Amino acid sequence: MKEHILLVLKQIEKEFNVKILYACESGSRAWGFPSKDSDYDVRFIYVHKKEWYLSIDQRRDVLEVPKHDKISIHVDKLLDLNGWELTKALRLFRKSNPPLLEWLHSTIVYYQESSAISKMKELESQLFSPIASIHHYLKMAKGNYRDYLNRREVKIKRYINIFRPLFAAKWIEKHHAFPPIKFTQLVKDIHLTNEISIVLDDMIKLKKAGEVLDPNPRTELINHFVEGEIEHLEQYVREISVNKSDQTEVLNQLFRETLDEVWG
Repeated sequence: MKEHILLVLKQIEKEFNVKILYACESGSRAWGFPSKDSDYDVRFIYVHKKEWYLSIDQRRDVLEVPKHDKISIHVDKLLDLNGWELTKALRLFRKSNPPLLEWLHSTIVYYQESSAISKMKELESQLFSPIASIHHYLKMAKGNYRDYLNRREVKIKRYINIFRPLFAAKWIEKHHAFPPIKFTQLVKDIHLTNEISIVLDDMIKLKKAGEVLDPNPRTELINHFVEGEIEHLEQYVREISVNKSDQTEVLNQLFRETLDEVWG
């Protein structure tokens, strides 16, 4: 599949007249527990030629292949590609956007070109906001909890979609840094009761086996654990404060250097 992904990326460059700087896996494959039929969720950052930016009109700054943007070669049905234009990515990076940071921390990198991504990673500690990231993961955990755990039966995949953001927020609370993408790393870092650990181990095994559609009865054990952690994190995020310096000009310079490096 990697060869096919690289072929599709090259075709995107050709047909949209862009240069892809970075491409990685996002989702369950990067988290470490894909099932047999999991999609390949490829995320990428790209840059246009200099002339594209010299316009009085705001232009579209995303590429979604094959969902909204078509190319002339076949794209595997399991492949979903979503890319952000570099200035969009840098604006989100300035705000410590967790989805973008997950891309930069991906455990599966398909492609990297130019020094822009390495420079972004070097700047991360100066831009990272624990408050923004915890709010993001808490919102995700609470939304999934509300939608899924309040049902009589809950699919295995949906349990994991509650635990992963919850544990990511707890990692940030403990380390004041962006969490690792691998789910097992998050789990190992948290003190869990034996009962919760057993539940998680079973869920991951079932997910990897592709049994994501088998419903499990909702348990009060999980219910109580999730509610307690959400309440604790909500209290924690209200009490912390972090001051970060404005890195806009640094990011502007990074953008200009990347244009020169890529296009000359």
